[in-house]
Amino acid sequence: MTYRVIQWATGSVGKAAIEAVLAHPELELVGCWVHSAAKDGRDVGELIGIDPIGVPACADADAVLAIEADCVVYAPLVPDPREVEAILRSGKNVVTPVGWFYQAPRDAPLDAAARDCGVTLHGTGINPGGITELFPLMISSLTSAVTFVRGEEFSDIRSYGAPDVVRHIMMFGGTPEEALGGPMLGLLSGGFKQSLRMLIDELGFDPSAEIRTSQQVAVATAPIDSPIGVIEPGLVAAQRFQWDAVIGETVVARVAVNWLMGEENLDPDWSLGAAGERFEVEVQGDPSAFVTIKCWQPETVEEGLVRNPGIVATAVHCVNSIPYVVRAEPGMKSYLDLPLIAGRARRELSRLSS
Repeated sequence: MTYRVIQWATGSVGKAAIEAVLAHPELELVGCWVHSAAKDGRDVGELIGIDPIGVPACADADAVLAIEADCVVYAPLVPDPREVEAILRSGKNVVTPVGWFYQAPRDAPLDAAARDCGVTLHGTGINPGGITELFPLMISSLTSAVTFVRGEEFSDIRSYGAPDVVRHIMMFGGTPEEALGGPMLGLLSGGFKQSLRMLIDELGFDPSAEIRTSQQVAVATAPIDSPIGVIEPGLVAAQRFQWDAVIGETVVARVAVNWLMGEENLDPDWSLGAAGERFEVEVQGDPSAFVTIKCWQPETVEEGLVRNPGIVATAVHCVNSIPYVVRAEPGMKSYLDLPLIAGRARRELSRLSS
């Protein structure tokens, strides 16, 4: 069976999602919503740098919602629950990397909309997502008497090809006061707190665990060249965000991100460590486990600005979930509600090509 897919927004994740849909033997791209009038009417293939594919981008949301489709990959920079509800009420399933990883009371209206219309809403990605939810839970199945779980990112943020986001939302290159008072902690907290709640609930920790958040910054001690321009001494060149689930004074679960503009000329003198860029997943118990995941960060900054594998992995995780989400029972669904999600063979190696 072939599932018809609409891509919602064509930023870095959206473009990677389109590539993944085109490569997936069970999916067909049939529509694409874009925010920019400059993209309206252009062939989607042109937008992602390949030959035309016969699917025009469209800036008219109502026209896109009128397209017959099974699922929408919803990937704007900032999520809008009203948009998601409109998509669900148009009779389309939704997969997204920008929220709704684990249901909270505030998500009841979207869960109700999905159930009313017989469709499913699923949030996924890698961080939040695989690193902070799926992998810790999977590894915990090999451990008894779990006392602590952790998912953490260590990245050189210079390879993230969204300079406006890095400068004006993440607040790199700003003063420490601007960064600490900026929107990033709040934007990240929604997803990462859902990750922690999923871990707490599924592992059976005390549900009254308190979630504590923290943000630290490091400043440049000398001019640092970066894709957002030179970061002058005294301005923010590295950030660490952390969310801890605490029972009493015992930290039982943690998710964190470490973003550095390189490893030189920083105060405090932070580094990515001997292992370099990576993702880590840790479970403490009997026995404990520690996993390092490589290859989701580019080899060089220049390669990352062209195609960042972490962004690609985020998009692919969404796309690979589509067949499972379409077949799921209606409502908002997390990893815990779906079967094991797997990728698919390259088209020419697929059984569907024979």
